[in-house]
Amino acid sequence: MRNIQLDQNMTSPEAFLGYPLGEWHLRHDQINFYLNELAKQSNKVSLDNAGMSHEARQQLTAVITSEDNQRNLTKILQQRSLVKQGESQQGPLIIWLAYSIHGDEASGAHAALAFSYYLAASNEPWVRELLQQAVVLITPSQNPDGFDRFSTWANNHKGQVVVTDDQHREHVQDWPTGRGNHYFADLNRDWLFLRHKESQGRVAFFHKWQPHYVGDFHEMWHNQSYFFQPGVAERVYPLTPKANQVLSEKLAQFHRQALDEAKQVYFSGQLFDDFFYGKGSTYPDINGSVGVLFEQASARGQAQASSNGVINFQTAIANQFATSISSVQGALALKSDLIEYQNNFFSHAKTDNQARSKGRLIRAYNDPVRRDELINLLTQHQIKVHYLTKSLFHSGQEYRPIDSFFVADTQAQSALLTALFDKRTEFTDPTFYDVSTWDIAAAFSLDVVPNVTPDIDLLTESPMQYHHINLSNNLTPPWPENTVALLINWQQSQASGLVHQLTQQGVQVKFAKQDFVVNNQQSKPQNFVAGSLQIPLKQTHKTIEEVRQAVWKATKDWQLEVVSVASSASVSGMDLGSDDFVTIKPINPMIISGYGTDPFEVGELWYFLDNKLSIATSLVNSERINSIELSRYSHIFMTEGSFNNMNEVSARRLGQFVQNGGVIIAQKGALNWLSKRNVLDESLQTPRYYKKLFNTDGLKFSDQAAFKAKQHIGGAIVNVNLDISHPLSFGLPKQLAVLKNKPLAFENINTPFTTAASYQDRLLSSGYMAQEYQRAFANQPAMIAERKKQGAIVGFTDNLMFRNIWLGSEKAYSNALFFIPAGL
Repeated sequence: MRNIQLDQNMTSPEAFLGYPLGEWHLRHDQINFYLNELAKQSNKVSLDNAGMSHEARQQLTAVITSEDNQRNLTKILQQRSLVKQGESQQGPLIIWLAYSIHGDEASGAHAALAFSYYLAASNEPWVRELLQQAVVLITPSQNPDGFDRFSTWANNHKGQVVVTDDQHREHVQDWPTGRGNHYFADLNRDWLFLRHKESQGRVAFFHKWQPHYVGDFHEMWHNQSYFFQPGVAERVYPLTPKANQVLSEKLAQFHRQALDEAKQVYFSGQLFDDFFYGKGSTYPDINGSVGVLFEQASARGQAQASSNGVINFQTAIANQFATSISSVQGALALKSDLIEYQNNFFSHAKTDNQARSKGRLIRAYNDPVRRDELINLLTQHQIKVHYLTKSLFHSGQEYRPIDSFFVADTQAQSALLTALFDKRTEFTDPTFYDVSTWDIAAAFSLDVVPNVTPDIDLLTESPMQYHHINLSNNLTPPWPENTVALLINWQQSQASGLVHQLTQQGVQVKFAKQDFVVNNQQSKPQNFVAGSLQIPLKQTHKTIEEVRQAVWKATKDWQLEVVSVASSASVSGMDLGSDDFVTIKPINPMIISGYGTDPFEVGELWYFLDNKLSIATSLVNSERINSIELSRYSHIFMTEGSFNNMNEVSARRLGQFVQNGGVIIAQKGALNWLSKRNVLDESLQTPRYYKKLFNTDGLKFSDQAAFKAKQHIGGAIVNVNLDISHPLSFGLPKQLAVLKNKPLAFENINTPFTTAASYQDRLLSSGYMAQEYQRAFANQPAMIAERKKQGAIVGFTDNLMFRNIWLGSEKAYSNALFFIPAGL
């Protein structure tokens, strides 16, 4: 910290800890305790809370400003709430500095404590001016659970003598690393998708304060130096205003000066981009703010040798402190520019008439839960939606209040709305730091009709009650005494959770192998797709009343529509007593985890099973597969990965597990491992095969980067055709869009009736994918179920629940859990 005069009545981080800041890695509770101490000691500091992490850690932010502003925070927040309405701004500049969203990028959080103390204790004239004209928000840790996982690791492996060897355990974390949160998710990819508590609280905090400037502090590979934006000019998302990048460059002048004074080398304009709006430095850009990314070379402990010399944790903290100062100084100097930029961004909002404007008519066919998930997501992003008061007909299609809604194009958040539904396929520079597309309509498998102007009488901003009965308050099962069976359409997302809940209680649940039509209690024909559930009321081990009560509780727990029928006779298709209704067995799944597996994909599966379906799920590290009894599990999940800890013995045991009736559900890299070891009969076209498709003739040495970018699939959305008569495809539409980020596909399948889905001939839905890949993937199998004696292997060449936002295709995993192998 610079040699300045500080208020001696304030407790410094060093005095609070009893040792120099950075000598040991902080825990999250120490951070929160220190922020509370600052708030107690200074009238310039108060605290804001962005909610809890998955592991119940508070996400605190220090709100630092003048005493006058502190007294007027309520008024200031009221003023901030008017920004999106296009009102002329009043009140102070809002600066948000957010650190360590990746838990193992710890220098930012430590610098945040030092900087909070500095602003609270300093009597320098420029700091007094800053706090009079601005509110500075400092969030030291945006990933409390991952941060504590890393700090424990780093402290546990620190010796009395600093070890700089990059192979030392201090610098090589165990699986999973501290990068992700409790479910191993990368929270810096979740700003748009909001799958996790931490992200939901953080985005609510953003919109509450509507900052003018956001500093996003990270760490990168230890062999690099220091980066700050702007990034690569050609890789800015086209919806980001050009004025945003102009301001980023003006701010960069302050960072250059600060780091030059510290003799710290740096770079900008390279490597990192401003493209995917799901990150902390880009989400502000599509929401009227200016976000700036900072990346410090990481010590991943106390000190680590690198190609630039030894990276020291104390130096890393000092660099992040320096750019924290340059951030607030730059923002203060550009105050009028930042306010003008935000005013211009929302200037259209004042004259918008949403109710009479064109917009998108959106339908999640027969699935109110998927519709409500999207409405909840849009609402968290401050995007206004309108419910339908009655059915709306468009181009011969019915859009019902129960599964459809309307979003007006002209509203304050119109830029973000456009970005969420963007389907572009052409780009100036096909290099992407993350995904090249995130079309939310594809992720949710929605029917979207643009440019619709509904009758205003059909719209309401209030949620509608669509159930025929009040599921939450009615204590008595509503089904008539003559009911013989209860039926549930499998197209409803929550049906999977109900199946598991009932089968665990010993209630018999059957699934339909074909479509069928029955008369409901009102003697009206009702269609049910293959996979739909039947619960006979007369069961061997339960009384009729026990079944009714169990199903009624599950119906309320999972908010499902249940149809009662008074006869087993069908209108068309099989009768309810047919052998084509198959009893579902209770399940006990396991996910292979640990070294050699992708923690993100493991975490996504765990989140889905644990958080969404309430299924107790075992995570078992790959090195233990040879020593545990596999027969206790019904299904084993395998994700992307090398599975280096597993050998031929592992392969034989997994093969025997399947033959004895178990199911392996494998995706991406796991398929290659299973195929090479003859557990899976079908063969795959791997990345090595696809590399041969690319021609280098005529390319110069300087073309290497562009050629590499062409070969990379950063994340494109592709179309697949489904065989909806196959059990893996039950409840899904005939066509589906999935996120593809790895060059992998099955070769032509030799075994008949194995393929459940294949890539379309017209492959690309949105994003970037080289023509070589598009031609090669076309018509190749993408989803299979290979029968092996009593069991089966399910194979997905893509991650069908990418970042837990791909709600449109995640049902394939439920199908694999409940319908395989019985449905084959």
